Amino acid sequence: MRIIMSCFKKGVVVLFGFSAFGQSNLQEHEIHSYVQAQTEEIFDSLVAIRRDFHVYPEVSEQEKRTSEKITEYLTALGLEVKTGIGGYGVVGILKGERPGKSIAWRADIDAMPSNIPDVVAFESKNEGVRHICGHDVHTAIGLGIANVLSGQKDSLKGNVYFVFQPSEENYKGAKAMIDDGLFQKISADEIYGLHISPFPVGSIATKAGNIYAHTNRVEVVYQKSGNEDSLINYTKKLISGLQNVPADSEFWNPANLGDPEIGIENPNTVFKDFLAVKENFEIDQTNDQLVIKAYLHSDDKKPLDTFLTVLRKTLTDSEYSENLISADYSYEKAVVVNDKDLTEKTVNSIKEIYGEKSVIPLYGVVTADRGDDFAYFQKEIPGVYFFLGGANYETGMIPMPHSPDFAVDEESIKVGVNYFSSMIIERLKAE
Repeated sequence: MRIIMSCFKKGVVVLFGFSAFGQSNLQEHEIHSYVQAQTEEIFDSLVAIRRDFHVYPEVSEQEKRTSEKITEYLTALGLEVKTGIGGYGVVGILKGERPGKSIAWRADIDAMPSNIPDVVAFESKNEGVRHICGHDVHTAIGLGIANVLSGQKDSLKGNVYFVFQPSEENYKGAKAMIDDGLFQKISADEIYGLHISPFPVGSIATKAGNIYAHTNRVEVVYQKSGNEDSLINYTKKLISGLQNVPADSEFWNPANLGDPEIGIENPNTVFKDFLAVKENFEIDQTNDQLVIKAYLHSDDKKPLDTFLTVLRKTLTDSEYSENLISADYSYEKAVVVNDKDLTEKTVNSIKEIYGEKSVIPLYGVVTADRGDDFAYFQKEIPGVYFFLGGANYETGMIPMPHSPDFAVDEESIKVGVNYFSSMIIERLKAE
């Protein structure tokens, strides 16, 4: 048995080789049994690592310690490691014994500003910073997958790149890594990632296409002429009137996203076929101009294009047409869009190995201001983004991202390492 150990606060890096199973090359049907056995062996150390990150969280663009710990772990596994990519980004490179395709796995590593006390015993020691979006869990899972797959190096065909991305919370990190030459340093054919979610532990959820709402900001600019109050009231009413979600709809309560009757896992979900307007408009005035801004959300991009056409025509035909300077989108948020073919193949492989109930199909999208800059990676190469269940309803652990009482069932770490180590193995075998 080959073992590598490296100090990591309360945890250790442990890598078990194939000799523990009596051979250097596992048969195909044994590989996933090995994944599960190895994950079980390292699980406690991964929990310790997750808690270490939780105790010492770092906000976007300041992830120095986190980056150093990741580098230490990957180096102890024997991987080639590249650091300082797009800030504190780290990439671990695992090269299989035979040539083949290359798969990238992404984990985001930053925490969030927050002064609300932790609800877990291993509370943050960095004042004003907390891991209330689960990136500590994501990072531990990424390290766990790297550990498990490193133990199978002799049987792998192709390469695996472990991309640990900073600055997801401010939507800058993925683009910064790309601009800093990430895809010149590595050459990946596909990319995958996850986010912890309020789905039950033991499950993952995804679908082809976008799983977050498209978000645009519309900006209407008028020449001021003393009738600003009328312009503001008219424009707000016009924009709000073009949405198709009633004011009393259950759509407006994000807690309903997980509702079994109307949530995103039900074919009859209220979180599809919508165009919604965020109610808090932004009003800016200069000496001679009035600017009215509103955020729009839709599960489909087409209604956003139609919205702008209708808005412009209505404004041009209105009594305020002489005041109108422009009506345009001034902001469009990159949205995660899952590759249809890869979504089908990865979901099927996970279900074949871990059972039909391991995957929850989605029919709607996550609404409002949610999103992930993983979207920028998908603009470069095809990939799939998954929601990983981290909820334990019996104990009251509900990992709703950014919520004050954010808590995760740490069994989700084991699930993530098992499911996605197996998935990557199957993708490396695919032609």
